[in-house]
Amino acid sequence: MRNQFLFSGLIVSLVLLFLINMSLGSVAIPLKEVFTTLTGGTSEKSTWQYIILNYRLPKAFTAIMVGMGLSISGLLMQTLFRNPLAGPDVLGLSSGASLGVAMVVMGAGFFPALLSGILLSQFSIVIASSLGSFLVLLAVLAVSQRLKDTMAILIVGLMFGSITSSVVSVLTYFSSADQLQKFTFWALGSLGNLSWNSIINLSTCTLIGLTLSFINIKPLNALLLGENYARSMGVDYQRTKTLLIFTTSILTGSITAYAGPIFFIGLVIPHIAKLVFQTSNHAILFWATLLLGISIMLLCDTISQMPGCDFTLPINAVTSIIGAPVVIWLLLGKRKMAT
Repeated sequence: MRNQFLFSGLIVSLVLLFLINMSLGSVAIPLKEVFTTLTGGTSEKSTWQYIILNYRLPKAFTAIMVGMGLSISGLLMQTLFRNPLAGPDVLGLSSGASLGVAMVVMGAGFFPALLSGILLSQFSIVIASSLGSFLVLLAVLAVSQRLKDTMAILIVGLMFGSITSSVVSVLTYFSSADQLQKFTFWALGSLGNLSWNSIINLSTCTLIGLTLSFINIKPLNALLLGENYARSMGVDYQRTKTLLIFTTSILTGSITAYAGPIFFIGLVIPHIAKLVFQTSNHAILFWATLLLGISIMLLCDTISQMPGCDFTLPINAVTSIIGAPVVIWLLLGKRKMAT
């Protein structure tokens, strides 16, 4: 009953945040006009209809995909590593994806024009981003087999992130002004400027990742009590681990390729879901994390739009302002429990 009430409240909040997100921006549009446009009616002003359908709706869809994908990635990583501070950005996955994109964007100039054009296509960037994320996660997982201290695993992830960031710095040093500008804007993170074709591609990758996550709910519950317990419950540990790595790589890699590196969403949202629903059952946490991820991402996007102003903040700045205090609070809570 309590969970039903919470889920109902989350869905209502999500719908409200979606409408507010469509309404606020440099041009304020009444909620009634937003609703009329989205339901196929004609808005009072044609410019409002144009802004909603061509700018704000694609951006809201992107925010939904990013919120769902990154928050579920964080949930998978925290369960696989049995570490509450694991997440795509903490474990270096976002940095690995950034390295993949940097190598494509800034390395394309060394190849002939035809090959350079292929490398700079959206499809190549998605592949490079997913591959970078996949390789870093494999490396972290290999090292974690030798380490039992969960905090040490996180530090290893941060070190891999530091290495990939260093390689990106070297690449930027030798890049042209045009390549550097293109990569810098991408690295700030943005939910806008995606065409509907790009959104369809991002949605396809996200839905594949979410489907693979959903069918692993039962093994995820078994993994909460460790590898040996999962094996005793009949879980094929190696297969499950490989599938979780593959799923996280698809989700993090595709989202980073299209929206840039977005920090803290994957780390913070699963914790909020666990605190609100007070359960470790992934059958509940999956949907709770999904809905909270969408809501928080829509909220961050609304704040980044700076309603009434002519400029927009980088989405990463907003997610960091909200996410960093939560991480500090989690660390302080863990220290208090240890003492």
